[in-house]
Amino acid sequence: MLKTYVISLVMGVLVGVIYAFMDVNSPAPPVIALLGLFGMLVGEQIIPLCKRLINRQPVTLAWFRHECVPKISGTPPPSADKPS
Repeated sequence: MLKTYVISLVMGVLVGVIYAFMDVNSPAPPVIALLGLFGMLVGEQIIPLCKRLINRQPVTLAWFRHECVPKISGTPPPSADKPS
């Protein structure tokens, strides 16, 4: 999985170099917009968290890692049979 992130980063750097040679500004959003998108992903997890609290279900780190982290990071949830 890390390989995918590395390939994505390398390709992004390559495109950035090409844009610099062509003297073109990147159409990518500024960092502040990316932080806003990250905030939206985190904010989406407030509803499931509140539902658990209302239903008096435990909010554990294991639950957070299984239910919230994959939705925020875009990674698959950890498998129950694999050590984390």
